Amino acid sequence: MWLTGFGALLVILGVVFTAAQALWRGRLSDTRRSGPGPAGATLEPRGRRINEAFGWKTNWPGLVLIGLGGVLLLAGAAT
Repeated sequence: MWLTGFGALLVILGVVFTAAQALWRGRLSDTRRSGPGPAGATLEPRGRRINEAFGWKTNWPGLVLIGLGGVLLLAGAAT
């Protein structure tokens, strides 16, 4: 029972860590707007690639926690 609980905790912590990394990186939209934007305006900030905020390089600890928690959940279900 404790194996399943610990696995669920690791999955939750991994998701929270991954979400926190994206939030700590800063705003995804530009706050300075001078009226309505052009027709092709996006929410992506200028000068920052989307992979920097959501890439493997910055989120690997959270993804490892999610993966390890998933393995523990499967191991708990098998016993």
